Amino acid sequence: MSTARAIAGDIRSGAQRAADVLEEYLGRIEAHDGDVHAFNTVTAEQARAAAAAIDAAVDEGRDPGPLAGVPVAFKDNLCTRGVATTCSSRMLEGWRPPYDATVVQAMTAAGAVMIGKTNLDEFAMGSSTEHSAFGPTRNPYDLARVPGGSSGGSAAAVAAGFAPLALGSDTGGSIRQPASLCGIVGIKPTYGRVSRYGLVAFASSFDQIGPFATDVADAALALGVISGHDPFDSTSIPAAVPDFEAALARGVEGLRVGVVSELTGSGRNGAATGSPMLGDAAGEVLGGIDADVTERVLEAADALADAGATVGRVSVPAVTYGLTAYYLIAPAEASSNLARYDGTRYGLRVEGADVEEMNRLTRRAGFGDEVKARIMLGTFALSAGYYDAYYGKAQRVRMLTRRDFDAAYADFDVLLSPTSPCVAFRFGERADPMTMYRCDTCTIPSNLSGDPAMSVPFGTGAEDLPVGVQVMAPALGEEAMLTVAAALERAAPPLPKPPLAAAASTTGAGS
Repeated sequence: MSTARAIAGDIRSGAQRAADVLEEYLGRIEAHDGDVHAFNTVTAEQARAAAAAIDAAVDEGRDPGPLAGVPVAFKDNLCTRGVATTCSSRMLEGWRPPYDATVVQAMTAAGAVMIGKTNLDEFAMGSSTEHSAFGPTRNPYDLARVPGGSSGGSAAAVAAGFAPLALGSDTGGSIRQPASLCGIVGIKPTYGRVSRYGLVAFASSFDQIGPFATDVADAALALGVISGHDPFDSTSIPAAVPDFEAALARGVEGLRVGVVSELTGSGRNGAATGSPMLGDAAGEVLGGIDADVTERVLEAADALADAGATVGRVSVPAVTYGLTAYYLIAPAEASSNLARYDGTRYGLRVEGADVEEMNRLTRRAGFGDEVKARIMLGTFALSAGYYDAYYGKAQRVRMLTRRDFDAAYADFDVLLSPTSPCVAFRFGERADPMTMYRCDTCTIPSNLSGDPAMSVPFGTGAEDLPVGVQVMAPALGEEAMLTVAAALERAAPPLPKPPLAAAASTTGAGS
C-alpha cells in the first residue's frame, strides 16, 4: 500500500488521478469492512465529488495541496458539516453538524478527501472499541481481538489499508494505545498544539486530536497540516508550527533518552538497564506490563544507543498515581460536558410526562452503560462533601505529575516506555472495568501533563502481534519526539502485514 506522501506526489504530478485512487480505497472498504467495522459512515459520493475537484485543479495547473487526493478517515466525534457525527452513541444517532471541525477544514484545505467517519467507544470512553452503540471494531491482525480504543475505528482503518491516514482523539491514550495494538504510528500532540474546535468533548482539559499513519513521515506530514493557532479554541497555543518533516532526518546523536523505570522495571542488562548512567534512577514499578512488551522497549532503547543517543534510566514517581487521578478528573469533566445531552436541544428525545421525566428517559435510553458509569462517578467526585476529598486531590496529583515530568526533562530530551501494557487482547477478556482501565497505565501520564507523546511499532510480542514503543517529549517538543521515532522506525524489526491488509491490497487497481 502506498504512503500518503507517494499518493499526493503522484496526483500532484499527474501520474495518478485522485478519482482512481479513491475508487481503489472504496473497493477495499466495500470488500473487507464488513469483517472489521472500522467505519460508521462511508462518504462515497461526497468523496467522489472532492476527488473530481482535485483532478480538475491539477488539470488547470493548480496545486491542490500536500495531501492532494489522499483518502482520510475521521473519527466519528469530529464534526463534519452535513455528515452524521454520532460519537458512536444512540444519543447523537443521525445528528448532522452545521459546521466542520477546524482539523477537518485543515485536512480538506490541504487536499485530503474524507472517505468516512470511523467507529469509537461511545463518546470516546473506552480502550477497546467494544463500547460502541453500533457494534465493535475488530483488529485487522486478528478479527477475534480488539483494535484498542477509543479511536479503534481510525486505527483499524489505517492498519487494514482502508485509508492511508486517519484522525483520532486522545484523552487518556485513545490514539496511542490503538496505534500500538494495530501496528501503526499514532501521535498525541502537545495540548493546545492542535485545535479542539469541532471535537465533541469528553474531558476538555485532556482531549487532543492527532493522526494515525503507516509510517512516521506520513504522521509528521499530517501533524503539520492540522497544527496551528485557532481563535475558535481558547486553549490553542499561539506558536509557530515547526517543520516536523525536517526533524525526521536529523539523527539521534547527542540526544538524551530516558527509559521510565516505573513502566519498565529493572529489566535485563543492556544500554537501557546496565551500569549507572546519566540520570540513572529506579522507582516503584507498576505491575501488569507484560514481559514481552517491556523487552521490546529495552531493545528500542538499545537501538537508540547504537545510533548515538545517550540512554539512561529515569524515575517519574507520579506516574504510579496517574490512573487514579485520571479516573477522577476525566469522569468529572465528562459529567459536566455530557449534561448538555438532555433531549431538549438536539439529538435523541424520549417523550415523558414532564421535562424532568423526558430528561431522565432520554439519558437512560441514549447513553450506554460505560458512559453512564463514568457520568455517575464524575458527578459523585464533584458533589458536596466529596469535591475536596476526591477531585481536589486528583488535581494536586496532576500538578505533581507535571513537576515530575519537568524534572525528568531537565536531564533527558525524550522519554521511552511501553505504549500499551499488552498486545491486542481478545474480545471480552477485559470485561472488568479496572482491568480495562489499566490498558491506559502508560499513556495517561502524558495527558495529565499535557505533553506530546506517540506510539511507534517496534517488533512483536505474544502470538506475533504488534508492540508499540511510546516516545514522550516536553511541551512543544514534537520535533525531538519525531526525530527519535524516525530512528526507532529505521531500527525496528520487520512487522508482519495484517492478513486483512494483505487481502485488501489485492482489491481494486493495485497499490
